[in-house]
Amino acid sequence: MALPVAPLLVLSLLFLWSSPALAGANDAEDCCLSVTQRLIPWKIVKAFRYLKDGCRMPAVVFTTLRDHQLCAPPDQPWVNRIIQRLQRQNAKQA
Repeated sequence: MALPVAPLLVLSLLFLWSSPALAGANDAEDCCLSVTQRLIPWKIVKAFRYLKDGCRMPAVVFTTLRDHQLCAPPDQPWVNRIIQRLQRQNAKQA
């Protein structure tokens, strides 16, 4: 007795879609491929975040007022100044 092909296909696709091996496939989207060495004006930055440990390149991601994502090297003094300024602004608003 032959099994219907459609239910088997659906189950196979569902299994592959929920597979843990594929679950991390989009993690690379959260990593920077390069960082800018150019100074980012602090006036255009509204937020920042540090990248996860899974990324090959350490970086700080700044979000601009226009919601652009800019990757910066975390060891640069100008990056630390922007982070400190954002932290002070957030402390005043809280």
